[in-house]
Amino acid sequence: MDDNKIVGGKVKKPGKRGRKPAKIDLKAKLERSRQSARECRARKKLRYQYLEELVSSKERAICALREELEMYKQWCSAMDQGKIPSEIKALLTGDEQKIPASGSKSNKNTKSSVGGGGSSQG
Repeated sequence: MDDNKIVGGKVKKPGKRGRKPAKIDLKAKLERSRQSARECRARKKLRYQYLEELVSSKERAICALREELEMYKQWCSAMDQGKIPSEIKALLTGDEQKIPASGSKSNKNTKSSVGGGGSSQG
């Protein structure tokens, strides 16, 4: 009964209850922290790789659209001079095999824009 303490009318026994020694917790806590930091860095690296791939794909799409826009500008300037580009003639006659590789990518868009653009302007 010498080891027991009386606090507030209750008898407390030393030892078994309470927190474990801080040294064991500190080592485990440091290891968990290191592991968490490694995982965080790995996630960050993957996120940056994904974003870089996304940016490069968007840049490629922008370049392709700029080339297509330039092609349409050339067609419009030719039509303003009274000339009909061979690509548009091929589209109007339905002969899609005569269209060069640069224009074949947007055949569907070209048909709708040529048909819709001509009727709305004139």
